[in-house]
Amino acid sequence: MTERAATGERKMLLDYLESIGVSAPIVAYPAHTSVDEGKQLRGALPGMFTKNLLLKDKKGRLFFVTAHEDTDIDLKTLHTRVDGRGRLGFAAPEVLAALLHVTAGTATPLALFHDTGNEITLVVDRRLDGAEQVNFHPMIHTESIGLSWDDFCTFAHATGHRPLVTALS
Repeated sequence: MTERAATGERKMLLDYLESIGVSAPIVAYPAHTSVDEGKQLRGALPGMFTKNLLLKDKKGRLFFVTAHEDTDIDLKTLHTRVDGRGRLGFAAPEVLAALLHVTAGTATPLALFHDTGNEITLVVDRRLDGAEQVNFHPMIHTESIGLSWDDFCTFAHATGHRPLVTALS
């Protein structure tokens, strides 16, 4: 995805959030390629940070998993907690781009506003439940958007994606 396209996607997300009454403060976030690098570069930004994965089961069902950045996700057993059919594996990058309009480095549950057919189940790490602030990329990896847990749930419900909150580690 080009930078121009990503910027357009960001604007669409911000317009969507505004339309459902969700306040979306955004801060610059240094470009990075891993969770560890992001930790070093972000400094003292407040809130909990996440890692985000689009996974599929053996039947092709899709699961968007958002977890606390330090959570070790066991893909061998996760399917038992999310009603998956067999082990979960990574969805192809083309699926991420086609359904959510993002790439692996910009994966965010906020892209679920594009999943109007509700093909994806939203799975959220229990460690994020009730957080004062949860941070995500707003469709681009050079910014962070901080939402309260309640605002994140408002967003999820507005998109038709009721979060399945479960222990992921």
